[in-house]
Amino acid sequence: MSDPDKPRSHGRLAISASIKPRELMTATPRIKGAWCAKIVTLFPDAFPGTLGLSLTGKALQEGLWALETIDFRPFGIGKHRNVDDNPAGGGAGMVLRADVVAAALDEAAIGTPKDRARWPVIYLSPRGKPFDQATARRLSAADGITLLCGRFEGVDQRVLDHYVVEEVSLGDFVLTGGEIAAQAMIDATVRLLPGVLGNAASTEEESHSHGLLEHPQYTRPAVWEGREIPPVLMSGHHGEIAKWRRAEAEKLTRERRPDLWNTYAKHNSGR
Repeated sequence: MSDPDKPRSHGRLAISASIKPRELMTATPRIKGAWCAKIVTLFPDAFPGTLGLSLTGKALQEGLWALETIDFRPFGIGKHRNVDDNPAGGGAGMVLRADVVAAALDEAAIGTPKDRARWPVIYLSPRGKPFDQATARRLSAADGITLLCGRFEGVDQRVLDHYVVEEVSLGDFVLTGGEIAAQAMIDATVRLLPGVLGNAASTEEESHSHGLLEHPQYTRPAVWEGREIPPVLMSGHHGEIAKWRRAEAEKLTRERRPDLWNTYAKHNSGR
């Protein structure tokens, strides 16, 4: 008979080493093989941030996915642990050093596959390929990702080339660092992992899942400020409801995102 006071061994949980003292980290289980995001950053305390809230936070606590931060600073050079230097050729600002970034990426690579399809390494950069729902799906199908959060004027190009780092942009604007973009990308990816949302169908009906913006949503009360819920949604006729939702999604996409509409119309012209 087993001792009820003796700690149990959980075969599904995995333990990983960290250069950060364990007592400074929130203890969370990790299911073996769970998707993992590794963040290389000057500001590890920015995480989990909003990722620790709501469904993504619950999934993190349950070990459905994992989050690790790798701080640039311990790899800095000299007494002051400098991580940046003046840009070659002159110019404003500072650039993250190749040797410092390389040491942090080497730390992040411990225990991860070398195959970039299984474990992408991404630099959050305004000059990168735009992040979209298809990218989120691709990342969710990997074993995990390493996200490199830039600061200042960016990262020495040589380290990006040497480590075959993919550059991805959250949009056509510039942030002071990659941490906010990293959280947004992780959120978009984690919610696609099995068991995180609970209802897989919800991800099939939302914006961008089929190349269209999502149709309008309504709930109680049936009448608010003189505005009624469209009668078709109250009809109980699922076929008509589906037709209405598709028509509304097409209308919104055509009006608000002509770029998406043109792509959608081209791909569906023969149907």
